[in-house]
Amino acid sequence: MLDNKDRQILQQLIEDGRKPVVEIADELNMPRATVQERIKKMIKDGVIKKISAVPDYSKIGKQVTAFILVSFSGESNYSQRSLAEEISKIPEVYEVSLISGEWDIILKVRAASVEDIGRLVIDKLRMMRGIQKTQTCVSFQTIKESH
Repeated sequence: MLDNKDRQILQQLIEDGRKPVVEIADELNMPRATVQERIKKMIKDGVIKKISAVPDYSKIGKQVTAFILVSFSGESNYSQRSLAEEISKIPEVYEVSLISGEWDIILKVRAASVEDIGRLVIDKLRMMRGIQKTQTCVSFQTIKESH
């Protein structure tokens, strides 16, 4: 279980994973060594899965974001989870979630253009074993994105 101090440290890292431990310690009025040990423990316990860079996607040629709903065909000897794992290997795919409801899987994808998203859907996804149909929703603007 995380106590209040762990939660505060974690929130600081979520907001800026590059923030120096010394700054976090100063802002939370804690010793630097304590903050560092708590971070190490959260990493060891799997609370913090990784600390990574979050790019400005428009500056790296991935300015178009889309969400793709996927319907699983239910083929025997092939699972929905296996399909999701195979989809996750596609470089343009940033998130894959198994979901409930009318659709079975939702993807978050990024590309340079809507045309590139179309090629991904037509030439890659719809050619994959286990995909019955897809529905693509292009994002006009992201208001909030958590990392």
